[in-house]
Amino acid sequence: MRDYAEPKPLIWRATSKADFMAFPATVQREMGYALFLAQMGKRHPIMAKTLKGFGGGTVMEVRESHQGDAYRAVYTVRHADAIYVLHAFQKKSKKGVATPKADMALVRKRWADLIADMEKRR
Repeated sequence: MRDYAEPKPLIWRATSKADFMAFPATVQREMGYALFLAQMGKRHPIMAKTLKGFGGGTVMEVRESHQGDAYRAVYTVRHADAIYVLHAFQKKSKKGVATPKADMALVRKRWADLIADMEKRR
């Protein structure tokens, strides 16, 4: 019998893994830890925030800054079988903290695609 929980699989949707791998190594390491916590059923207390507009705390955004640049990874914890990374991007806008509209549109599309894929599997 094991004394520890098994991490949920981390599944990258569309180009999210390639986009994430383009981040600086420091950002990958820090965000990677936050994603690992999600796999373990936990939430990073500082970096992970609920992304509004998805009905409850099922879509999360991990935020990290590095040398004046802002990086984001968006994942969902809605499905019990795995953590799905929907999008990873470098935030270009220096105005405000809101996620840019184009990136939100992409997250919404990938979210809808994931739900459609899950429905097909049933």
